[in-house]
This record gives sequence, structure tokens and C-alpha cells, in this order.
Amino acid sequence: MTEACCTLTIPALSHDGANALASALEDSLRIDPMAITINETDEAKGLWEVALYFETEQDAENARALDELKHGFIAPITQQDWVRQSLEGLAPVTAGRFFLHGSHDRDRRRPGGIALEIDAGTAFGTGHHGTTEGCLIALDHILKRRRPESILDVGCGTGVLAIAAAKATGRPAIASDIDPEAVRVTRANASLNGVKPRIASLVAAGLGHPRIAASGPYDLIFANILARPLVALSTGLARALAPGGNLILSGLTLEQMRWIEATYLSRGLALASRITRGNWATLVFTLPQKRKRPGGRTPGRLAFAGSRGAGWEFDR
Repeated sequence: MTEACCTLTIPALSHDGANALASALEDSLRIDPMAITINETDEAKGLWEVALYFETEQDAENARALDELKHGFIAPITQQDWVRQSLEGLAPVTAGRFFLHGSHDRDRRRPGGIALEIDAGTAFGTGHHGTTEGCLIALDHILKRRRPESILDVGCGTGVLAIAAAKATGRPAIASDIDPEAVRVTRANASLNGVKPRIASLVAAGLGHPRIAASGPYDLIFANILARPLVALSTGLARALAPGGNLILSGLTLEQMRWIEATYLSRGLALASRITRGNWATLVFTLPQKRKRPGGRTPGRLAFAGSRGAGWEFDR
């Protein structure tokens, strides 16, 4: 798994200024950081910073050549298992019928519901993040109405969403990720949670794998990634969805929600729900039963173009 070696930090910004800069950089094609975060540095003065994470110091230097980043400073990152250190002490999370916990909290499992054991590790998705929690709440509400038969999790991370769906439905699921480490972690978590035979874990960029195309269309698709990849994958994801099926999208800030809504509505899908957790949004779409499929294709074996690239609402 590739790790960031350094950060480029732009300090002393207002909250609105930090949000605006982070959003502009996320949409910029001039640089490609591994991640972008905003952090409060002085509560009394209302000061924030924007931090960009880069794989190499040269990438950070190239980014600092931009006018809006020229006042930033570059600092090395001490490599450590920071995910485990930051998350292993967190309390269990309840999301609808799902109860997520680490191995240190097995004795706190509820007698009812569906327990998922996901330890902090080297892939994203323990359930503590608002995007993962939102996806699980969306899944819980879908399961109250129907049981999906075919399931796909694009950008699976730890595999928590595919594992939750497989445990709740008893049906197989495909879990894919561009990162081989995420696929390894997903397989380990599937085994730990007793659903290894039901989870097919694949290394794939977006929808670019023959197994994904051959197994569609899908009754349920998760894509908890980021806004720009969701736009790039919108045509393929819409075509992969079976009539009446649900597409659960997350990895979005509240500011990006309308952008993604408009993109997927233009692909012939209907918005079923919005779920917000803090500054994070989860959107649920459906493909209407009697409407023409996006691109004029009929259900059956799928061919994905561009694979590279109102109901209930909840907030908290």
C-alpha cells in the first residue's frame, strides 16, 4: 500500500477560506495529492489550515509552485500505523441493525441485530466515519423493504459494506478496490465475520474487471469513494444497476451533494434518499422499473463505457 511521505500545509486560514481552498484543490487537475484535509489550529482565533498529502517530496514541491499554495510549508511524515493508533480506542458504532466493533469490544455485542467485527488497520472503513455509517443506515432501510439478490461494492476498503450486505441477506457480494491491500484486508475481514464464501474480492480500477461485468446488473451497488471518481463512474454505475435496484453513493461533503445528485439524475436515475452525518452525505438512487435504461441498453450482460473514469432523509 502506498503511503504519503510528506505534507504541504497552508496555515492561518479562516474556516470558510480553508473549505473553499480544499474544494478548489480537490477539483483541480493541476495537482493530484493522495488526500486533502482541513484542520482547526486555533479555536479562539478561528484559524484553520489545509494539508495536502503527497507520495513524494517532489510532488509536494511541484504543487507549491501554484500561486495559491506558494505560502505553504512541506514537512515529512513519520511512517507509523496511525490508523490503528487513532481508531482502536473508539467505541462501537450502531447503524440501524448493524453493530460495528473492534476485537477489543466483542463482549459488548448486542443479542439482536447484526454484529460486524472490523478492526482499525491499513484500509479505510471501520464504520466510525460518517460516510460508512451513512451507507449502513441506507442499507438498513433498504432491507426493510426488500432483499437484494446481487450486490457490488466498488472501492470496498475494509469490505465492511459488502460484508454487512452479505450477512444481512445471505447473498453473495463482489467487493472491488484499486488497492491490493484493501482487497487483502477485505478477505481477512470476510473470513473473520463468517462470510468468506460469499465475498468475491477483486483488484479492479472502477468497473474495469470482467467478473464485475459478467455478474451484473446488480440489485444493490455501494460506491463509497470520492466525488470526482463518482462522476467519472456515473455512466458505468447507472448501467450496472438493475431496474428497481438501489445505488448507494458516499464519500461526499455536503457541498458536493448537489453536484453528484445532478450527475446521476442526468443518467436516468431517481433520488430515493439523502443521509447526512456531520459534513458528510450519503445519497441513495434507484433505477425506475419502467424507464429506459441509461444509454439505451437492456438488462443482461453489461458493457461499461467510461469505466475509468425523494424519499426519507436523515441528518445529525
